[in-house]
Amino acid sequence: MKNPRDIIKRPVITERSSEMMAEKKYVFEVDIRSNKTEVKQAIEQIFKVKVTNVNTLRMPAKPKRYGRYSGYTSEWKKAIVTLSADSKELEFFENSQV
Repeated sequence: MKNPRDIIKRPVITERSSEMMAEKKYVFEVDIRSNKTEVKQAIEQIFKVKVTNVNTLRMPAKPKRYGRYSGYTSEWKKAIVTLSADSKELEFFENSQV
């Protein structure tokens, strides 16, 4: 099996994903070649929680321009991970104060 830290790249923190955290759903950017079972095993190993469901989406490349130069952003894969009701919540901002 691959290293779990190679599969899970980073959490995706947006306004919508922050609202989903109340339902114990977390969004991560994952390796584009990974599948749902690899994502599930990686989350369970890294955070020591029980995962009930994994949904994956491939986010397409978008055209971007900078002056006269044009190109595309990178294509990436997003995983929405649902935790079980008895597992602890993941804390991304433990030390930040509002």
